[in-house]
Amino acid sequence: MSAPRLLTGAPFPARNNSLNMFRLILAALVLFAHSWYTAGEGGGPSVQGENLGGWAVAGFFVISGFLITTSRFTNSAGDFLLHRIARIFPAFIVCLVITALVFAPIAALWERGTLAGFFSTPTTPLNFIWANSGLKMQHYDIAGTLSTVPYPGAWNGSLWTLYYEFLCYLTIWLLGSLAVVRRSPVIVTVVFVLSVVAYANIDIARRLGLNEDFALLMRLLPFFMGGAVVYYVISRFGLSPAIGIGSLVMTVALIALIPRWGGQLSAPFMAYGLLYLSTIVPQPRFIAKNDVSYGFYIYAWPMQQLLMLPALAQYGMAVYIGATVVLTTVFAAASWFLVERPVMRLAKGRRPGRPAPVGAAAA
Repeated sequence: MSAPRLLTGAPFPARNNSLNMFRLILAALVLFAHSWYTAGEGGGPSVQGENLGGWAVAGFFVISGFLITTSRFTNSAGDFLLHRIARIFPAFIVCLVITALVFAPIAALWERGTLAGFFSTPTTPLNFIWANSGLKMQHYDIAGTLSTVPYPGAWNGSLWTLYYEFLCYLTIWLLGSLAVVRRSPVIVTVVFVLSVVAYANIDIARRLGLNEDFALLMRLLPFFMGGAVVYYVISRFGLSPAIGIGSLVMTVALIALIPRWGGQLSAPFMAYGLLYLSTIVPQPRFIAKNDVSYGFYIYAWPMQQLLMLPALAQYGMAVYIGATVVLTTVFAAASWFLVERPVMRLAKGRRPGRPAPVGAAAA
């Protein structure tokens, strides 16, 4: 078989893949990793100093980089932004409201036996909703609740990533407005390389006065941009099984051989490998039609904290994690059917975007 044959393949099957299941698995890994924190059992399993939840978030971002770049080049700038806002904000706001006005009162009653002072004690429930409504988490506590759990005062330790994810959306939104970016992968690749270099030298950036917001963005942006780079590769050459397998091997090698920033450097290989796996691993029909991964991600931590009020982890991590998965799934399904899917249908009710293929890519 010739080398060019090994490097090319079929177009990525946009409607016949298991990315919904993969994202749900990644969300479940985040829940699993966070269980050790919320149960007071340390940081849990880790790879190269990063817990499994951090690697799951990396997986989210590389997949998102590919899918969001695809969306950017197949929709107008306005429709793209509308769809991104509709996908992330409504369910996020509803989660804040439910956390502040349902979950937190339950915790107050459990811990103090009264709601006296609940609406006036900082951070007040309404200020929790208002201050965090722009995606950037300003407050994690609500009215002094969660004072008796192993990880006190934090109602949702997962939501911080959404702000940086949306910044990544805006990055590709702006880049996609340049005609050269639609024709060539050079600028997107340069942004990926610069973001990796920035994260590899993040200590220098801190000494130069750049804050933690910059550090966190540089930690996550390479994963997203790695997925964006892979969009160009797959749209032009298709998805090759040989490269898919090789990419998985390269991902493991780079993470193992390069401490701290090897994961960021591996991002294009991670993206390609996960996309390849999504074409050969089947998923249940229900998950194919219903993407509950986002709801699972945003409701997992509050469920973990609520179940630590009666110290459920004392019965073993398996019981604690299992119960959390069940409750989180209920809220994730409700979020999808009652918030996410209806809002997305409204947003997509506008005229469809016109395809804007990259170079010779028509997919």
